[in-house]
Amino acid sequence: MTDYRKLFDLTGKTAVVLGAASGIGKSSAEALAGLGAEVLCADLSRDAAEVTAEGIRASGGAATSAACDAADRASVMALKDAAMQRFARLDIAVTTPGLNIRKTILDYTEEDLDRVLNLNVKGTVYFFQAFGGVMVKQGRGSLIACSSVRAVTIEPGLGVYGSTKAAIGLLVKGFASEVGPFGVRVNAIAPSIAETALTAPFKQRPELHKLYAAHTVFNRWSHADEVATAVAYLASDAASYVSGSTLFVDGGWTGIDGPPTGLTQLTRPA
Repeated sequence: MTDYRKLFDLTGKTAVVLGAASGIGKSSAEALAGLGAEVLCADLSRDAAEVTAEGIRASGGAATSAACDAADRASVMALKDAAMQRFARLDIAVTTPGLNIRKTILDYTEEDLDRVLNLNVKGTVYFFQAFGGVMVKQGRGSLIACSSVRAVTIEPGLGVYGSTKAAIGLLVKGFASEVGPFGVRVNAIAPSIAETALTAPFKQRPELHKLYAAHTVFNRWSHADEVATAVAYLASDAASYVSGSTLFVDGGWTGIDGPPTGLTQLTRPA
């Protein structure tokens, strides 16, 4: 009989998490470490990434830190070199950084467009090139990128951002088709709304915070660790036959047509 608990166990495995200083990246690093992996936590600020690593070590896990600009190819390649100096092999590589400049397409400047495309699209390609190359050589590994519900649902001001997140989904499919024969899996997560430091300003506008919550079937925002568990699944052997997929962790956002109207509200049974 298959030992299903063992499939989720990451003991002895190694991981790189880019974007580990905050939000979903931080929780992903903590989740992987909590399941036994040794994690290299990377972010634009090494000091910020080290805070995450320190927290993991304080909880009994193994973690180190590094600086990396996810939008710069040379910096991503340097992170790959640092990872391979520390690890004999690399089992898991996760990238979560993304940038949204909320403007209508008519208002987008060339600088705005370059910033969003460079981080969200080019940065994902750089990450796949760096760590996918390592995994192809060793004949195994799991790559995980970060898309969004905005890849399939949109609102004014998010056209460019949503396009980059849709591009990530197709990059995942394309790269999965290329590296699958070498034993490498490539997937993405697609969150909706998560309570993080970056989304904290929404709480300053309670009506907007509630409106977004109502787009989910649970009428609440997610916690970053609820998204991180999906990362941990895709990283584990439990997902050994999953590749080229985008896993939506959206609280049903993409399953319903906007906030409920109240016309068909159920009452809890007595």
